[in-house]
Amino acid sequence: MRLRSAALWCFAAISMPAFAEMPRQAAPEGAHVYFIAPQDGATVSSPIIISFGLRNMGVAPAGINQANTGHHHLLINNPEVDLGMPLPTTDQVRHFGGGQTETEIELEPGSYTLQLVLGDYAHIPHDPPIISETIQITVE
Repeated sequence: MRLRSAALWCFAAISMPAFAEMPRQAAPEGAHVYFIAPQDGATVSSPIIISFGLRNMGVAPAGINQANTGHHHLLINNPEVDLGMPLPTTDQVRHFGGGQTETEIELEPGSYTLQLVLGDYAHIPHDPPIISETIQITVE
């Protein structure tokens, strides 16, 4: 399954056979990831402090295989990601495999979309994926 985030996120079928996907950990019922800060529509200056929230799950560093845990990934400006595979590390997909729940990032002035995806010990999104709503910010 691939994710192309936009003002609202949606799912599309992947083009490769299902057997090409990695094993995915089950997401507990009611699991939810969200932004504590900044708020949707905020105008901020760089560096930006971003705080991640998580409900009905625990945070664990990458490499720690424990049920009902994961770590945060920040998607910047709607990158396409394959939800059946480990999330890549790029300028648009930032990993917080140390179990961080807050970060400070530098962004050039402009408009940005931000979205969170929780990944398991191997950076693979859960089943079903735990994905935040997309927020928009403006950096001055």
